[in-house]
Amino acid sequence: MQSGDLLDLDVTDVAHGGVFVARHEGRVVFVTDAIPGERVRARLTDTARSSFWRAEALEVLEASPHRRPHVWSPADIGIAPESRPGGADFGHIELTHQRELKQRVLRDALQRFGGVDSDVIVASAGADETADGTGWRTRVSLHIDDDGRIGPFAARSHRVVEVDDLPLATPAIAEALSRGRSAAPGRLDLVQPADGRVRALPRPETPRRRGRGGPRPSVDPALREVVTERVGDRDFRVDAGGFWQVHRLAPVALRDAVQRGLRAAERDAIDPDAWHLDLYGGVGLLAASVAELGGPATRITSVESDPRATDHAGENLAEWVGARAETGRVDRWLLRTEQEASNAERARLRAGVAVLDPPRSGAGREVVDSLLRLRPATLVYVACDPVALARDLGMLRAGGYTPVSLQGLDLFPNSHHMEAIAVLTDEGPLS
Repeated sequence: MQSGDLLDLDVTDVAHGGVFVARHEGRVVFVTDAIPGERVRARLTDTARSSFWRAEALEVLEASPHRRPHVWSPADIGIAPESRPGGADFGHIELTHQRELKQRVLRDALQRFGGVDSDVIVASAGADETADGTGWRTRVSLHIDDDGRIGPFAARSHRVVEVDDLPLATPAIAEALSRGRSAAPGRLDLVQPADGRVRALPRPETPRRRGRGGPRPSVDPALREVVTERVGDRDFRVDAGGFWQVHRLAPVALRDAVQRGLRAAERDAIDPDAWHLDLYGGVGLLAASVAELGGPATRITSVESDPRATDHAGENLAEWVGARAETGRVDRWLLRTEQEASNAERARLRAGVAVLDPPRSGAGREVVDSLLRLRPATLVYVACDPVALARDLGMLRAGGYTPVSLQGLDLFPNSHHMEAIAVLTDEGPLS
């Protein structure tokens, strides 16, 4: 068979990446827009590999009881796959079942790649979540093509799908989309910080520079507007165009999950004299989550590669006299710390907590190896990819760390994405 051929498939499971598992004559077929238990008619999109094929669902022949009309009508199964906007690949699934499927993916990844058998659940971001999982995005990135069309890319493509509504976004962001259009090809970010006012941040395409001596594109001042985000009774300064959690409830949910995990590791109180780390620290949200448990003298260092975020982290953590924010790549910073730390500093690190919130690819071997040599007493790993988390946990477990707490958070309803928080304690290197 070849791409374009049609198959009727019985869907049996969910896989990492927002696809579902079927089989044709023994070969695995990963199919989109389905639900386990359904029979669908699908079109093959990739038959190049001998181990598995890929397909896109065109029609539901036998529906799951968990199927519902898609929360974003342009992405419904009745629309041609090439015209369905991406970003809401679980929007056709009842919300509770979405979380059950995410739990299945997370548990399978932990077992297969990390050797961890866990009954971890994926919980909602908070009691204020909407019943259908819409209205949560405070930050949206859209694309503008050469013809002025604005919208998300079609799923698994770079073709812009023009849309009139953004149901996953807050009502104010959805309204901002309907109010204005930009004709400059590139990207348009819509951002709604705590003050409620939506910022439209154009990011036009810039020509590639030729060699090192070419002109650098100027940075739009609007991207560097400093806005305030509110987490409980605490304010955080961040660039409008900088990184902040996109779910309106996520910052509080992450703060609470980190503190809950530390309590599970018997860390209700943080030793202020120890040296604590916040790796990939952004503007200091997770550093503050740790320092709140340690009091005003807590010694914590936030490490972040973005200098603007580091500047903000320094201000956001100013109430803790032992806090500082440093700019640098985490792998290089840890290696330098290994080389330069005094015996007293090493002892403080071994008594401390290290929080890491790496990119989707995970922390990786070099960072994990450095942590295994520095050996903080407690690690808090915040992950947006279950397989990357599991692989790093496997290395940490082999190095003597034991998971004492695993939590899942559904910070991306109606998509396959999730967040997971693992807390590990140092049981000593395996002999």
